[in-house]
Amino acid sequence: MLSFTEENYLKTMFNLSQETGEISVNDLSKALDIKMPTVNSMVKKLDAKGLVSYQSYKPLKLTEEGITTALLIIRKHRLTEMFLVNKMGFGWEEVHEVAEQIEHIHSPKFFAKMDEMLDFPTVDPHGSPIPDAMGNMDWKFYEALSNFKVGDKVRLAAVSNSSQEFLKYLTSKGLKLKSIIEILSKEEFDESLTVQFNGETTVLSAKATEKLLVEKI
Repeated sequence: MLSFTEENYLKTMFNLSQETGEISVNDLSKALDIKMPTVNSMVKKLDAKGLVSYQSYKPLKLTEEGITTALLIIRKHRLTEMFLVNKMGFGWEEVHEVAEQIEHIHSPKFFAKMDEMLDFPTVDPHGSPIPDAMGNMDWKFYEALSNFKVGDKVRLAAVSNSSQEFLKYLTSKGLKLKSIIEILSKEEFDESLTVQFNGETTVLSAKATEKLLVEKI
């Protein structure tokens, strides 16, 4: 059984590999806010367990077993977030910290029951895919709202930034997953968009529209 710390390393390594294509010890150290010698020691330990491929001065790689293990941790996290929102009434901006704690519970039956109670969701409250019980994940690719033009109608499918601050901002605007958004105009100077959804008209900054992942309807 892996420790909380080992699980956090694997999950962070997986997320970094998706963002950059490779993982350096330095990037891992920054992401975890842990000193380099400590990180080096841990990745060597994970290498010995067959979860990480470690060679001095070369990028780190998760092994196949390491990838599956990381995805199962992510599964528990995202299922928990969905449960907190759908069954307990939490806001989508409130669930991350609680899920960070619950994801370390080592009980497949517990999470299988959670999955069943939720009717086997495929995405979490932020639109991110939920891996299945075997560690397989169905990747879905959406475009940023900023890529669309005036007159387009799209459906909000996911967010690429699930920070509490950004989600609170979206909530204040009345935006949520599956909202139908129509682009009314685009400001040439700062590329902000005037949009309409739920019968309301509002302006979204370019910084925000880059993080809203949508599908055209």
